Amino acid sequence: MRMTTARALLAVSLGLIGTAASAEDQPGITQTEIRIGQTMPYSGPVSAFGILGKGELAYFKMVNDRGGINGRKVNLISLDDGYVPPKTVEQTRRLVESDEVSFIFSTMGTAHNTAIAKYLQNKKVPQLFVASGASKFGDISQYPLAIMGIMAPFRNEARMYARYAMEKKPDATFAVIAQNDDFGRDYLAGLRDVLGERYDKAVTASMYEVTDPTIDSQIVSLKASGADALIIAATPKFAAQAIRKTFEIGWKPMRFLSNVSVWMSSVMEPAGVEAGVGIISTAYVKDPLDPAWANDPGVKDWRAYMQKYIPDGDLRDSNYVNGYNNGMVLEHVLKAAGNDLSRDNIMKQALSIKELELPMLLPGIKVQTAADDHLPIEQVQFMRFTGKQWERFGEVRSTK
Repeated sequence: MRMTTARALLAVSLGLIGTAASAEDQPGITQTEIRIGQTMPYSGPVSAFGILGKGELAYFKMVNDRGGINGRKVNLISLDDGYVPPKTVEQTRRLVESDEVSFIFSTMGTAHNTAIAKYLQNKKVPQLFVASGASKFGDISQYPLAIMGIMAPFRNEARMYARYAMEKKPDATFAVIAQNDDFGRDYLAGLRDVLGERYDKAVTASMYEVTDPTIDSQIVSLKASGADALIIAATPKFAAQAIRKTFEIGWKPMRFLSNVSVWMSSVMEPAGVEAGVGIISTAYVKDPLDPAWANDPGVKDWRAYMQKYIPDGDLRDSNYVNGYNNGMVLEHVLKAAGNDLSRDNIMKQALSIKELELPMLLPGIKVQTAADDHLPIEQVQFMRFTGKQWERFGEVRSTK
C-alpha cells in the first residue's frame, strides 16, 4: 500500500514537472513572461492609427501592475512598420525569429496582415485579433490562424449603409471614395451584396492610393455622378479631405463614413466640424464623451485607466477604447489558457469565446467566436454627427 502511494505521488510529481517544462518550452513563454508581438504605423501616412498600439501597451502595463496573468507578465513588443507591408514582413520576421514571440497580436492594416499571413501559417504562429475589418480574415480556408479584431467587418458595414440608403430611397445610387486595397474593396463588395444586378449602374467608385497627396479631384468627379449617397471608405487623412471637399463644393448626398475614421481629433476637427454635420457611421464601442455614459461603471474605469496610464492621451480618440477592448479580450483568452500556453491551446481558447461582454462595448454587443467563426463582433448601432459629437440612433443591428 505504501509502495502504491509512493508511486502515485511520484507520478503526480513527474507530471507536474513535465507540465512546467512543457510550458517553458513554448516560444515566448517562461515561468515569468508571456512574450507577444505586433507592428503598428507609428510613422507614415496613417500614424493616427498608432494610437491603438499605445493603448494596448498601456493596457498590459496595467495588467502587469496587477500581477500579470496566472503569475506571468505580458511583454508586448510593438514595432513601427510605417504602414508599409514589406516593412511589416521584416518586423514580423524579427518578432518571430529573434524575439521568439508566442504569437502576433493586433497588427495594424489589411494589406499588412495579408502580407504576413502565409509566413505565420508556415511557422504555425497565431495571428490574433488583427487590426483590420477585412472580411477575408474570417475565411478559415485562407487564414486558419487569423482572428479578426474587436471591430465590425468592413463588408458588413457597407451592407448596412446600402440598406439604410435604400430605406430612404429604394432606387438610391452610390458614389464611393475608397482606398485601393482590400480595405476599400471590401466596401464595394458589401454594396454588391445588397445591390446585386443593379450594382454596375448604381455605383460609381473612385480609388485612391495611400501615397496620394489629396483626393479633392476624385470628390469633384464623384459629385458629377449625381449619386444619392456617398460612402467614404478611407483612413483618417483622406476621410478628412473627403468631408471637407464635399462641404466646400456644396455637395449634399447622404454621407456614410467608415467607422475606422470617426475620430474627432484626426478627422472631424481637421475637416471642420461644420463640414461633417449629418454624416452617418456605425458604433460598437461606448463614446466616453457621450453624456449617456457619464455614470457608467465601465466608462469610469476606463477614464481611471487613461488618467493613470495614458495621462496625455486624447479622450476623444476611440482608438484608445479599441486598444482597451483588444487588451481585455486577449487577457480573457490567456487566463482561459491557464498554464497550457502552447500556441495550439491559445488558439483554441481564442476560438472559444462565448458571449463575452466588455465594459466598453455598447450594451447588447458581445464577443463571440468559434472554430468556424473568426469574426468576434457582428453587431453595431448607427450614429450621426451633430457638429459637436456623434449621437447614436436606432437599435443595435446585426451586420450579417
